[in-house]
Amino acid sequence: MIDLVSGDRLVMIGDSITDCGRTRPVGEGLFNALGNGYVSVLDAMVTAADPARFVRVINMGCSGHTSTDLVQRWDSDVIALRPDVLTVMIGTNDVWRQFDSPGRAEHGVQPESYRANLIRMVEQSQHAVRGLLLATPFFLEPLIEDRMRARMDEYGAIVKEVATLYQTEFLDTQALFEPYLQARHSSEVAWDRVHPSLTGHYILARGFAGVLRVRH
Repeated sequence: MIDLVSGDRLVMIGDSITDCGRTRPVGEGLFNALGNGYVSVLDAMVTAADPARFVRVINMGCSGHTSTDLVQRWDSDVIALRPDVLTVMIGTNDVWRQFDSPGRAEHGVQPESYRANLIRMVEQSQHAVRGLLLATPFFLEPLIEDRMRARMDEYGAIVKEVATLYQTEFLDTQALFEPYLQARHSSEVAWDRVHPSLTGHYILARGFAGVLRVRH
């Protein structure tokens, strides 16, 4: 678990699921600067749980990005921001491009490259932050036999492997959605099984809040 304290900089980085229309170049501040997704919901949870605790939440998600893209912008979008606590949720596009662009292999990221990218991110930042959380990618398809769901689970297992190896915090986001998917159709929480509705973002925020010890 990671305790957020007043004065902390919490940087949350990822792809479009994190981005959600955040402000450029740095997603921080007023007027929906954090976007309209789980980062904004989590910020509200943090503030409401303890109004006397001032945590700077910064959204550095970029729509369409893969783990390879994150490695390329790591210095400017993570290290330069001097986070105290860092969360990383990436991998959706690493997998998705293998299915929606199968003829362009360079657009996806294969498992070994994905693992290497995660390790590079962790090694470049682990000793610069007080807390580091690695979250799995997810695919909101209840049938685990589905080819893309099975592939996404494989990448989730890589995240768990790296988190265990480097003793970082770990969040299984796919597991967060399982109770919902058992009760309702996935189209209610994500029309394309990737980009969550507000309900889906609340589920994500609640999961992150559990690891960050935020009351909700």
